[in-house]
Parts: sequence; structure tokens; C-alpha cells
Amino acid sequence: MEFSELIKARTSIRGYKPDPVPKEVIEEIIEVAKWAPSSMNTQPWRVYVVSGEPLERIRRGNTENMLNGVPPKRDFPMSEKYEGAHRQRQIDIAIQLFEAMGIARDDKARRQDWVMRGFRQFDAPVSLVLTYDRYLEPAAISQFDLGAFSHAIVMAAWERGLGCVINGQGIMQSAVVHEHAGIPDDQIIMICIAMGYPDESFVANQVKSVREDNASFVHYVG
Repeated sequence: MEFSELIKARTSIRGYKPDPVPKEVIEEIIEVAKWAPSSMNTQPWRVYVVSGEPLERIRRGNTENMLNGVPPKRDFPMSEKYEGAHRQRQIDIAIQLFEAMGIARDDKARRQDWVMRGFRQFDAPVSLVLTYDRYLEPAAISQFDLGAFSHAIVMAAWERGLGCVINGQGIMQSAVVHEHAGIPDDQIIMICIAMGYPDESFVANQVKSVREDNASFVHYVG
């Protein structure tokens, strides 16, 4: 598939088959993704590939903390609230997903269950936890590089029949992830990527987000 077709075809996958992903396939995906650009070739990323019982312990820890009211705490500060057009796009995709899943606005139980799926990393069989060295803080450039690396991972996975969703909820209780994934304190957890074979019967997987017209955000100068 040509790149222009591949990038338009890819979508975020939120429902997975329980089938394990072979280690050699994950290794192949990372082998491709590591060619993503990075500032001055620093390649600041590290990857912790988590599955099986360690991933189940992370799911349980995330879920228990959130249900018990433990405030989210990432390894780096960020704003959790969006405004204006950013907030509207967030609402729009939520409406698409809830309509696809048949979750009514007043169905608090199912809405909470949907939120908790994110903290369970959407029950995917694999989670790739991306980190960078703590000494790089403040690390805006390294975070930018990890963004490029994340994109390369999800594209390489899609090309091989695997789905992903880049998932901030899965690392909002960073202490849980550090503990059960064995990530040392000198590493900052940036993001996690849920990965697995898409469950075609999970209707939310058919949801396709929309993109703005170029004219709304592109400025030609000169």
C-alpha cells in the first residue's frame, strides 16, 4: 500500500482479539519505527513491551486507583483540559464512539465502563510503554521525537494487520506502570500504545475520525 493510502486507512482500534502478538512481529515493527526522525539523531526513546501477567497487574492497579479516587499523576506535567476547537473535536469523536456503541447520554454505568476501558488499555494483549531519560527534562524536543516514533509504530503495525491506539489513560497512574513494568525511576513514561489484532465485531473499531480542511490551519507565507 502506498503511504498516502496507508495513513488514511489507519484508524484507532479500541477492541482487540485475545490472540497474542508474536514477539518477532513486535520486533519487526520496532525495527521499522526506529527510523523515525529525531532531533540531531538523538533517538531518545526506550520501549517496554508489556504483556501477560505484568500487563494484567497494570490494568488492575490503574482500575483500582481510579475507582478509589486516586488523582491521576503522570511523570511530566501537562494540561488535561482542552478549550475551544480542541475541546469540540474531543467531544465530536466521543459522540461518534458512543453512538456506535449505543451508549446513551444518561447511561452513566456504560459511560464509566467505556472510560475504564482506557485505563485497562482497551484490554489489548500488548502495551508498548515509551519512555525517555529523566535527565532530558524539560524534554519538549524529546517528547516531540517520541511522538514521531509513536506514529511510526502505529503505521508499521497497521501495515502488518495489527491495530493500535495511542493511549494516555493507560499511563495516567504512572507509579503503577513503573512498578509492574519494571521501569526504573530514571526513565520518564511518555505514553503507551495498546496493540493487538482488531476484533472486527467491536463496532467502535469502525469509527473514523475526521480531519479539518487545510484552509482552517495552513498559512502560506511568501
